[in-house]
Amino acid sequence: MHTAENSKYSKTHEWAHLEGDIATVGISEHAQQEIGDVVFVDLPKVGTQVTAGQNCCVIESVKSASEIYAPLSGEIVEVNDALTTDPSLVNLHAHGEGWLFKIKASAPAEYDALLDLKAYQDTIK
Repeated sequence: MHTAENSKYSKTHEWAHLEGDIATVGISEHAQQEIGDVVFVDLPKVGTQVTAGQNCCVIESVKSASEIYAPLSGEIVEVNDALTTDPSLVNLHAHGEGWLFKIKASAPAEYDALLDLKAYQDTIK
């Protein structure tokens, strides 16, 4: 199970939790607070190849649209379909039911380059 403590973070506020070669990806608690009330999530298509740092998803809130970047390179293998009917899950459970998509990592070493929770928290102070 992914938690804030056992996930890694990008400087663009995405979190990733790698199990085997599959990374579950979402946005940090800090990011969901900054974005505000989420009203729509434009999820990537399963099968899409992404590169670390590439825009692959958009979260729309009552105040803005925010691009979400892939924290790892690989193939999108699953998306959180629950967000199409209840996008507020991103606000309610950023590290649980509000995950966005899963990537089959093609370069797992990229995961090691992501920030741990303490280093991430230091960047948002």
